[in-house]
Amino acid sequence: MTDDFTDRKRRAAAWFRSLRDEIVASFEAVEDSHDKGPLADRDAGRFELRATERHGPDGEDAGGGLMSVMRGGRVFEKVGVNVSEVYGPLGEQAQRSLTARKEIPGLDADPRFWASGISLVAHMQNPHVPAVHMNTRMFWTPGGWWFGGGSDLNPCIEYPEDTADFHATLKRHCDPHGETLYPRYKAWADEYFFIPHRKRARGVGGIFYDDHCTDDWEADFAFTQDVGRAFLPAFLAQVERRRLLTWSEADKEVQLVHRGLYAEYNLVYDRGTKFGLQTGHDPDAVLMSLPPFARWV
Repeated sequence: MTDDFTDRKRRAAAWFRSLRDEIVASFEAVEDSHDKGPLADRDAGRFELRATERHGPDGEDAGGGLMSVMRGGRVFEKVGVNVSEVYGPLGEQAQRSLTARKEIPGLDADPRFWASGISLVAHMQNPHVPAVHMNTRMFWTPGGWWFGGGSDLNPCIEYPEDTADFHATLKRHCDPHGETLYPRYKAWADEYFFIPHRKRARGVGGIFYDDHCTDDWEADFAFTQDVGRAFLPAFLAQVERRRLLTWSEADKEVQLVHRGLYAEYNLVYDRGTKFGLQTGHDPDAVLMSLPPFARWV
């Protein structure tokens, strides 16, 4: 696929991959710093890597990515950090999914698309440490381009100071790009991550945006990079503050029930999950976000 965005696509995909590398190294360092104990599995706390593939309707190459998952760590019970770069024609269902929320000129006549991004979900061993979600991405069609992304915190045992600190870090990274961005995208996250059938939010929010385009690609890319850069300082502060706290079986039960909310939301409402499955991406990579264990009352 050739177009005047070739270099920008390359830069965006390379940035998402570099952010993935930084996060994976940081999470493995957290595992290494945690008390291993004399009987601990010395091989725990490492990511397993698997290439993912996407094929078009006639079996043609349509991109792929890298799936990185750590299971059974001492701090992270399950965490996935995926990157992808996919392209090809959009099917009718995927076109309807996109145009339901954004006008895309000429998509019916030329349904090509290109997308790249990073997607992360972490489910923790200690119920006092919150689960977290982050993604940033760039989407292109011949009729336009835009960025999306955000981070949101999902504690099962809430600490108001942790929520305040997480949001303050996101705001600090958003504000240099315009002081209206954080409040606008915080409100969007509050709306987006609400579970209608439970009449409650999935977590304590963060920021979310799905169609960021000011017609200044460099400025919008810089903003999305800073959203990605905000993630580690925003989240690792919560991990370090809570990972050594003692927890009970009752706490674990609360965590498992809360994870049910996460599973319900991602399977029923999440647009990224639906779009990934609609466009033929690797289903294991798309469903990486689901927790390892959950419970319903």
